[in-house]
Amino acid sequence: AIDLPDHVRRELEALQNALPAGRSVPVENLHLTLSFLGDQQELAVEDAHEALATIRASAFEVQLTGVGSFGHRSPQVIFADVERCSELLDLEQRITRSLRHAGLEFQKRRFRPHVTLARLPKTLSSFELDSLRGYLAEHAPFRGTSFRVTSFQLYQSTLAPKAALHDILASYPFADA
Repeated sequence: AIDLPDHVRRELEALQNALPAGRSVPVENLHLTLSFLGDQQELAVEDAHEALATIRASAFEVQLTGVGSFGHRSPQVIFADVERCSELLDLEQRITRSLRHAGLEFQKRRFRPHVTLARLPKTLSSFELDSLRGYLAEHAPFRGTSFRVTSFQLYQSTLAPKAALHDILASYPFADA
């Protein structure tokens, strides 16, 4: 994933504070996922680290723009969208190829760069759905401050009762960082 700078976290926290429903992701856990590996054995995590350490990339700019949801009839996730950029797409593809080449097995999903802001309950009242539609319409023009990506990180997620805990296991700086 890509760790976010503090100024971007503050902008996203303002979006979270306006949410009419759902459980916000703790601000310290906000990140841009590049590949989700799911549950892995410790040896596989070591293999992932070795594979990721071989990736070379140059720094690039990322722009958060717009707010959306996953789950059309019943939204499950509210997110800040990420403007498409070739460097980000290329990084995701190289990470996926490197991890697969290292022998890791994980579900490949279509890459839709975003930052998860909140998770919603499975059922929402009609009032909550209307409020969420209004929120999404109001915040659709959101445009965050762009930020320079100079590294990516390997995270470990541990499920906890209130929210998952995300710990950075390793960081992979770009050559020109």
